[in-house]
Amino acid sequence: MASKRLIPTLNRVLVEKLIPPSKTTAGILLPESSTKLNSGKVVAVGPGARDKSGNVIPVAVKEGETVLLPEYGGTQVKLGEKEFFLYRDDDILGIIQE
Repeated sequence: MASKRLIPTLNRVLVEKLIPPSKTTAGILLPESSTKLNSGKVVAVGPGARDKSGNVIPVAVKEGETVLLPEYGGTQVKLGEKEFFLYRDDDILGIIQE
């Protein structure tokens, strides 16, 4: 069976949430509040929305970027065994640069 691929429409962004480790490499358990940064990796982006005159407004993020996500929101999508979230471009709070 071929694997499924979701291509977002308009200004939507498909994100795979990053789960921070709950333990250090030495085995020390971290409190939940220290691992709470809500971030994800952009898996796919739509072509962008159109303005009133029909021009395409491109999406602000690119595939592969790590983004800061709102605490709530997004549409949960399950493809195979993996879980993803769909957000509108303007719902993404920022890009995390390392």
